[in-house]
Amino acid sequence: MCFDDPCSDNHQHNKLVLCPQCDMLVALPDLMEGNKAVCPRCDTLLTAKWKEPRNQPTGYAISALLMLFLACLFPFISMNVAGIVSEIKLTEIPKVMFNDDYSSIGAFFLIFVQFIPTFCMVSIIFLCQNIKMARRLKIELARILFQMKTWCMAEIFLAGILVSFVKLMAYGDIELGLSFLPYCLFCIFQVRAFQCLDRYWIWNDIEPAPTIGQTKTRQALQAGKPGLVQGVRLCLCCTAILPAQEHQCSRCHTKGHARRHFSLQLTMALLITSAILYIPANILPIMVTQSLGNHINSTILEGIILLWSTGSYPVALVIFIASIMVPLLKMLAIIWLCWDAKKHGKYHSETMHFIYELVEFVGRWSMIDVFVIAVLSALVRMGQFMSIYPATGAVLFASVVILTMFASMTFDPRLTWDKANKKFELQNSEEL
Repeated sequence: MCFDDPCSDNHQHNKLVLCPQCDMLVALPDLMEGNKAVCPRCDTLLTAKWKEPRNQPTGYAISALLMLFLACLFPFISMNVAGIVSEIKLTEIPKVMFNDDYSSIGAFFLIFVQFIPTFCMVSIIFLCQNIKMARRLKIELARILFQMKTWCMAEIFLAGILVSFVKLMAYGDIELGLSFLPYCLFCIFQVRAFQCLDRYWIWNDIEPAPTIGQTKTRQALQAGKPGLVQGVRLCLCCTAILPAQEHQCSRCHTKGHARRHFSLQLTMALLITSAILYIPANILPIMVTQSLGNHINSTILEGIILLWSTGSYPVALVIFIASIMVPLLKMLAIIWLCWDAKKHGKYHSETMHFIYELVEFVGRWSMIDVFVIAVLSALVRMGQFMSIYPATGAVLFASVVILTMFASMTFDPRLTWDKANKKFELQNSEEL
């Protein structure tokens, strides 16, 4: 797609997007309401045209905040063991962790389950309703919102609650409090709010993307060719297309490069650290059960074996996959991605991209075991009769999950496509 005059250039440039995953320059069609545009090379979602793009995310975000408020008011879960009743509210879970000198787990709960989801919902309301604020503040709000999206783990905590029910049923009767249903609705509404929020639309609503004209050193942009080949790069924050040599985005002022600097080095450093912590995280106990004066230490593997022996095969399998297999396979997958990007391996870019997307999707679900421990530790507090406490292994395991998440975030997926981009460079040189 070539540009002939400045007016046409501005109009057409607004219809061009760079894929954040494979760096392909794509010409956006005029989307009908309810349709979406995906990259033809890697199937990454580029933009979607939602009905009422302002009101839909706002409605879901307001509903989510209302449900979260209700979930914090009333009892969440109660447990009855031999006539002894223990009851907790959602807000009491981190308090128990702080009181037991396990402030790290309490902080994980506050940040990932309460603070970040709440902040994101409030940010969606402010941005979508175009509430009057300084332009710089609006840009910072949008930047933080999309960076924090990955760290919203309310639905993972909900899955952890369901798993903890299976473990607790062996000891006594479990009853759901008035807050449980509002919290379930909160999880649904906050996920839906993110789904209806289009990143491409919200940034163009804040400020139109900068335009790039044809210069002596760069030909007119053409859809269907990688951005790096054409001398342009993507702003990973606001999706603007920028000259490759321009290191600061003129729209959101985020600094960046055509490829993340030291991407492989940072990824491997985080990966090595997580691998070192992975061993003690699985050897040391993650939970201590005190019952009638006896202390029973439980590792992740021992908990899985206990669930399996009691006939809870599906739950045992879920915990085994999420807590044992996923962190290990994720580390191996990231090593493979780094090796392929560094050595330009023989595997197809499509295959490596699928592995990367899989790593991105499943990585944070390993936190489910940490949230199970948080629920059990907060609820099972019955003195010498029965009490459950977190242990050092839980903190180490949470650190492994967080480090592997950072490792996948620092890895630049466009590196896996650069070997394919060389074909475009060869074709261009032959044409010249």
